[in-house]
Amino acid sequence: MTSFFFIFRITLAWAIANTVLAITIGQTILSDRDSGGSLLLLVLGAMAFAAVNAFSHVRRVRLLTGEVSSATLSSRQRRQIEVPFEAGETFDIIDAAIRDLPGAEQVDSARDSLQVRAKIRYLHPYRGGWLSRMTGHPGPSGNQVIVTVTPNGDAGSVTLICEPERWAWTDWFMVDAGANVENADAIGRAVARRVAERRRSEQAAAAQTATEKELTVAKLSLLHAQVEPHFLYNTLASAQLLTRSDPARADEMLGNLIAYLRNSLPRTDDALSTLGKELERARAYLDILVIRMGPRLRLQVEVAAGLHAAPFPAMMLQTLVENAIKHGLEAKAGGGTVWIIARVHDGALALTVADDGRGLSGEGGGTGIGLRNVRERLRLAYGSAAGFTIVSNYPSGVAATISVPYTGAATTQAAA
Repeated sequence: MTSFFFIFRITLAWAIANTVLAITIGQTILSDRDSGGSLLLLVLGAMAFAAVNAFSHVRRVRLLTGEVSSATLSSRQRRQIEVPFEAGETFDIIDAAIRDLPGAEQVDSARDSLQVRAKIRYLHPYRGGWLSRMTGHPGPSGNQVIVTVTPNGDAGSVTLICEPERWAWTDWFMVDAGANVENADAIGRAVARRVAERRRSEQAAAAQTATEKELTVAKLSLLHAQVEPHFLYNTLASAQLLTRSDPARADEMLGNLIAYLRNSLPRTDDALSTLGKELERARAYLDILVIRMGPRLRLQVEVAAGLHAAPFPAMMLQTLVENAIKHGLEAKAGGGTVWIIARVHDGALALTVADDGRGLSGEGGGTGIGLRNVRERLRLAYGSAAGFTIVSNYPSGVAATISVPYTGAATTQAAA
């Protein structure tokens, strides 16, 4: 019924218009039977033309949309599209979709006002020469698209209008052969495709980020798990010997070893340790070495109690302490002192491990794997926000400093 009433309306409008025209120009229509007959044929011909043109429009709209209704038959299409991106991104998507529309020309876009106006060259679906130009051509300039984007929180609400470039009253007589419903649907499809592409890109980026995070955690775990096995062997061997000569010291050594191993158990997540826990592990390690090295090893700790809860990467302090012992003091005849000092300055926690051992000479250096691991773990965990320096200590030895971001209350007080 909708199709019938649409065809009837167009035909009736043409009949009325041609009748009025015939009455206006046919002054002898009532006195001259021949003239009256000619004008009647003209009116009937115009009605037949209008009916065929309207029928062709209905058939093409049905072909394009699969349904016929007053909304789809209209030559002026209005759509409301909700895009799940902020208004600026929504505008960019709409602007690109319109520019890619077949026949798009003279696209005027204003990003500040979130508006786009464009002329769309009319592409007649039936290229039949003069007949195609007569049936349904909306005018020499074709159609136009007007778009307004309205911010809607984190989304953008798009008002899309596709219409012929002619007066609205001409819709009583002229049709567009479904051109504007085709343009509106094409823009809607283009927007949906671009939104889907952005979603896929976001999902791919999220998946890549998750993969990179997993690789980073795995790499951190691998670096964290690199523990010097010789220390464990030597400690157990020393404890075995002491059980025969000095059971009390053997018991003390095993107690320190238990404390060291308890603090060295692998973590089940990638959370940071604390400076207090790392200091406890380092003390247990050094207490074992004090029993092994005797008075050749001395320890000085200057870390404020308020800094014990500060987040700090696991095993890094241990690595610096081990390097100070192995490459600085253990091979030195008279032994020496290890200093552990923590300070806060300009939003960074600086932890220094220094010794007065053999220094950066070729004799005192090892393979450097432990220090490379420290640098790599700092890079993976903090990027450029962390730092690691190693310099010669005066008058002898080495001082290594790790700096990490610190967000707690600044303090420079030290506690031995």
